[in-house]
Amino acid sequence: MNQHVLAETPLLADTAEDDTPTRSTTHTAARDEIVRLVDLKRRFGETPALEGVSLTVRKGEILGIIGRSGAGKSTLIRCLNGLERPDSGEVHIEGREISRLGENELQPLRRRIGMVFQHFNLLSAKTVEDNVALPLKIAGRPKAERRARAAELLELVGLSAKAKAYPSSLSGGQKQRVGIARALAAEPALLLSDEATSALDPETTRSILALLKDINQRFGLTILLITHEMEVIRAIADRVAVIDAGRIVEEGPVWSVFADPQSEITQSLLGGIRPQLPKEIAEKLSSVPGKEAILRVDVAGDAARRPLLSELASAVPGRFRLIHGGVDHVQGEPIGSLFIGVAAKDSQVAKILDFLTARDAKAKVLGYV
Repeated sequence: MNQHVLAETPLLADTAEDDTPTRSTTHTAARDEIVRLVDLKRRFGETPALEGVSLTVRKGEILGIIGRSGAGKSTLIRCLNGLERPDSGEVHIEGREISRLGENELQPLRRRIGMVFQHFNLLSAKTVEDNVALPLKIAGRPKAERRARAAELLELVGLSAKAKAYPSSLSGGQKQRVGIARALAAEPALLLSDEATSALDPETTRSILALLKDINQRFGLTILLITHEMEVIRAIADRVAVIDAGRIVEEGPVWSVFADPQSEITQSLLGGIRPQLPKEIAEKLSSVPGKEAILRVDVAGDAARRPLLSELASAVPGRFRLIHGGVDHVQGEPIGSLFIGVAAKDSQVAKILDFLTARDAKAKVLGYV
């Protein structure tokens, strides 16, 4: 396998010599930013689609942008590839502001951005090989070069045997692999994945995500994922940005956001992943103190590594009951959510909360049963 499947060819070449340390440092930092969005705004009539989005995607990272339908994800990705022009704000790709460029100036840029689509967008009348080579044909590359590149990429995605097949004979997962190979044909600096796995079954989704992660790690390719599925973010993203009503409402390392979601929309999106209080107990909860207080305890990092419950039982008198929960690992960091029943007086519950807070756990009383 050729280890130069994805070459590094900056959109803006800088050959000028400059010995000034400050400029060099600034230039290096700028080169590390593949994407920089500054206060991006876009409206359609009276309807706002983007309301001041600012984001940075660094070289070699996978950033996941997640939000519900209508949150602004599609408009954002169209601004990134130049298909949509923002009303105001800036879109920088590899250091160049592109939002006001003409169509001819945008063409070289678009070859630096690969696109993977939800519904594959393969040409049914062309073979797999020709679909992969299409961006190179449009760019005017020689036929022999196109064939060699297509063969190289089909080997990368595990479909060398399907080079002469037509899309109609492929499974959904195979079609998406062809789509990924085609997106890589012109050696992009940035890969945009627009809901690339939402039309696939869970097993196929896992294989496609593993392929994208492998490409990212082997070639240092920067990937921006647009999705509405937290499981996709959890599987491969380094950072996540949550978009709602055209605004970024939360952003950070995936494990940190999963451990302590701040916004209501993030908490809702994580509802199917994070442990929840069993329904039969949740329905009985009351704000009136009863026999048992129900606590939710969230821990992450070092707090999740320590024997918290045994320490709690030794330090604070009372009867404790583990109702539900568990510890997961995201990006190598342990993240835990536990639901505990505490048969204790209000004063003891307060001591328990203080004890847990002092050990970097987030604890709160959900109610009483």
